[in-house]
Amino acid sequence: MSVTLAKYAGFCFGVNRAVELVENAAAKGRQVVTLGPIIHNHHVVEHFEQMGVGVIQTPEEAPAGATVIIRSHGVGRAIYEKLESMNVQLVDATCPFVKRIHKLVREAEAENRLPIIIGTRTHPEVMAIAGWCSRSEIFETPEELERWALAEESCRNQPVCMVSQTTSTEALWRKCEKILKKQFTNYKIFDTICKATEYRQKEAAILAERCQAMVVVGDTNSSNTGRLAMICREHCENVVLIDQASELDLAAFQGVHHVGITAGASTPAWIIKEVNKTMSELKTVETAQEENFADMLEQSIKTLNTGDKVTGIVTSIGTTEVQIDLGTKHAGYIPYDEVSNDPSLKPEDVVKVGDEIEVFVVRVNDQEGTCQLSKKKLDGLKVWDDIMVACENKTVVEGTVTEENKGGVVANVKGVRVFIPASQSGIAKGGDMASLVGKPAKMKITEVNRARRRVIGSIRAVTAEARKAAFEKIWSEIEVGKKYQGVVKSLTSYGAFVDIGGVDGMVHVSELSWNRIKNPAEVVKVGDEIEVFVLSFDTEKHKISLGYKTAEMNPWTQFTSKYAVGDVAKAKIVKLMTFGAFAEILPGVDGLIHISQIADRRIGKPEEVLSEGQEVDVKIIDVDAEHKRISLSIRALLAEETDAE
Repeated sequence: MSVTLAKYAGFCFGVNRAVELVENAAAKGRQVVTLGPIIHNHHVVEHFEQMGVGVIQTPEEAPAGATVIIRSHGVGRAIYEKLESMNVQLVDATCPFVKRIHKLVREAEAENRLPIIIGTRTHPEVMAIAGWCSRSEIFETPEELERWALAEESCRNQPVCMVSQTTSTEALWRKCEKILKKQFTNYKIFDTICKATEYRQKEAAILAERCQAMVVVGDTNSSNTGRLAMICREHCENVVLIDQASELDLAAFQGVHHVGITAGASTPAWIIKEVNKTMSELKTVETAQEENFADMLEQSIKTLNTGDKVTGIVTSIGTTEVQIDLGTKHAGYIPYDEVSNDPSLKPEDVVKVGDEIEVFVVRVNDQEGTCQLSKKKLDGLKVWDDIMVACENKTVVEGTVTEENKGGVVANVKGVRVFIPASQSGIAKGGDMASLVGKPAKMKITEVNRARRRVIGSIRAVTAEARKAAFEKIWSEIEVGKKYQGVVKSLTSYGAFVDIGGVDGMVHVSELSWNRIKNPAEVVKVGDEIEVFVLSFDTEKHKISLGYKTAEMNPWTQFTSKYAVGDVAKAKIVKLMTFGAFAEILPGVDGLIHISQIADRRIGKPEEVLSEGQEVDVKIIDVDAEHKRISLSIRALLAEETDAE
């Protein structure tokens, strides 16, 4: 049996800080009390009691002159202010991450937002958070939140702010976040789940998936320890929640080959170490247990036949083969070329000594007492089983497109050849299917004929589902002003249609540019990636009006940010009139050179000096911001040149 200890087991930053603050206070020789248990672990509390640290439940119980330590869960504003007014030395051991939540709900209330707290109502941390605002709503489940939101439909436009208990699960938080965005129009959302908690929970889930049994160590009153056990049970049937090593039961681990250990944020390192050590001792005890003689005899005379699927233990990895103990009179071995379908892998990359593996019997030699085995063949059979299951359950599989042929493309899925008809490739009719070759692809298996080794798949089925999911996501989160990175799908005389990730919106020609344009093609082309924002939308008709031109793109804004009166600019003569000439300084920004400002002498008409298309240096002599008019002068520059001479 192997034992794996989770990397993120035990004290988190906030708990470790709180424990250190108590130890430091106790070392100073003053009378020390904590307002409530410093953390949710009775071993730690008892340890501090032995050091003379007491526990009080209300501020009134605090002895005069004593050091009062606020526990890591924090307290409400009223209790905090009460302690500050008393004759005590106050030490605040509130977790900094919890402190941040207190600040968020205070600020929300100042903005006239209703704080919504996701967490356990009776948990000290949640009660403390609620204590930093005059009114809040607390929800333990997404269903509670949704029922309340529907009942309060008249408050749909009410400003709200949502935070979470630091030890909540990410899955619970994401569900609540989705509901809030759907039911409210004016919200602020702050993901306040502690990252250490998030890492601990994710690691526990991964470990539980890989192990046959899980040991969760921690105080049964600890919220995050309870959640750890719940998460482990979602992935592993054999989960044991213990407070300390003495509670371990040997019977729970009989026949178990891999055990994982994790621990809550309030579990001291010495308890985790003791549990890990005890589990290591159990491995020795379990190995020493005698097998039933009748079972051993039956195993020794067990026969093997070609085509059997058997389980064995890797005993050694030689120079040409891997030795396998099958528990029979036969010596099992796997030639190197039968270990894996991937020739680039070494046998030690695939199997390790002590691994229990399932193999396929290729040949049995009773005279020599040997049995040739293959892991590669069994893996191949399992892949076909997986393909069959994927077809039946309509699940998504991943592969790589290897070639294009007359009717479509071919993909490799774990060594199995999958044909994808052109109509299911996701490429438009007449498009370039060769562009898929060499690229990974997600697909659904639509047909399997195992006897003929024929498999048909569909990339289009996956992209259609993804597009549908993206469609629903966009419509659940869309709001005026929201920005999207989109792709121009098509152009019309009146605008451009842009795909913003599963949904098409339309940018009217008037919203493409600040300049007057006749055709959208003057600004964008099909396939361009552009940033757009929502101007308006109709959820019933599923129509979205998008904007592309921004205030920053406004030519007048660009002009005023770049030029001022007195500056010299390069301009292009765009039109000649009897009273002067119009010159383009920037695309979309023209200035007037009055006839009196064209030359340093009197002229009858602008054509005597200027021509359309000519580039000239001009001086900006006046800017009328209200009417967006600019006065330019060539004469002023000529005068300056004369003065310089």
